Amino acid sequence: MPTSSDMTTHTDPALLDALQHQVAVFARRAEQSRLGGVGQARNSMDRAAYLLLNRLDQEGPMGVKALAAGMGIDSSTVTRQVAPLVDSGLVSRATHPEDGRAVVLQLSERGHARLEEVRTSRRALMALVTEQWSEEERTAFTTLLTRFNASLCDITASLPPAGPTS
Repeated sequence: MPTSSDMTTHTDPALLDALQHQVAVFARRAEQSRLGGVGQARNSMDRAAYLLLNRLDQEGPMGVKALAAGMGIDSSTVTRQVAPLVDSGLVSRATHPEDGRAVVLQLSERGHARLEEVRTSRRALMALVTEQWSEEERTAFTTLLTRFNASLCDITASLPPAGPTS
């Protein structure tokens, strides 16, 4: 596997500097706005809740371990993030249909409705942000951002855990 120093010798360092800067700016702006959408639903659901609800909606009921694995995070983190979603009625716990001892998490009717409200708001924000873009530009950006996120996920998964900094 090539090292990061091997990769930088074939790419213009100024381009990599510009890329990392734009990613940092994007992360800051996304966090500032929480990419929460427009209208009444703006900033009304945090990123973790949105991603958990979206995953349950797309993939159906599943256990904490499967949800954590699919999201690339620790089970204890999922458990902590799901608790307020269960308390607010957006997610429900049910007995696993094949193993009565296991519990699965599923999106409730209220969760479906709330997720769709937030999706609609966020969709409106994306339309607003990219209103001067062509459909081809939107598609290309989505494709490249998806590829970027997949590469980042792969690299992050292969790195050893970060130790304490001194």
